[in-house]
Amino acid sequence: MYHHWRKWNANGSLEKIGEASIEAIQADLDLSELHLDGTHTIAKKGGHKVAYQGRKKAKTSNILPIADGYGYIVASTTIQAGNHHDAFNLKSHLQTAFKQMKRRGLVIAGAFFNADRAFDTKDARKVCFNHGLIPNIAENKRNRKKAKRGRPRLFNPEIYKHRFTAERSFAWVDKFRALVIRWDVKDTHFLGGNYLAFAMINLRHLLA
Repeated sequence: MYHHWRKWNANGSLEKIGEASIEAIQADLDLSELHLDGTHTIAKKGGHKVAYQGRKKAKTSNILPIADGYGYIVASTTIQAGNHHDAFNLKSHLQTAFKQMKRRGLVIAGAFFNADRAFDTKDARKVCFNHGLIPNIAENKRNRKKAKRGRPRLFNPEIYKHRFTAERSFAWVDKFRALVIRWDVKDTHFLGGNYLAFAMINLRHLLA
């Protein structure tokens, strides 16, 4: 079993399964909203791209999936070590994710891009504007006691509440015992498991 698992990760088979699941449900996606959030996974055995995360008080790795309005996973970043904040290298992560979605034929221009205050950076907003998305990101006050000067940033609190769909998707991922706690030492193997879980989440209504 493990021999085939390594082979499928090495040749990109599991990633292709994730991509195929998106193509299979493309007509059912709600791309008027995209939700980004990070999920830290405790790594019991350590491994590649694993580091201590103070909030979890454990060594973790982090992945940033992007869900549509219904909670289907339409893209995700690669794994990064848990000692980095969620916005670490966010510009390149978002550029890669948006380009991937466009190559798959997903029309994301005009979509609201929901993210919490951890992702409130100039680069993130700029990437959204460059790809035609509307950044709906909660403002990070950064310990400011007075309101920031200038025109208030666009923020729709009602649409922001829809981020619950992404949290629901994470809850479904947590049903996979191999992903609740990371046991894989190689980051490619753990990422492959996530691709497989994303595909099963995306195809759940077809398999019912």
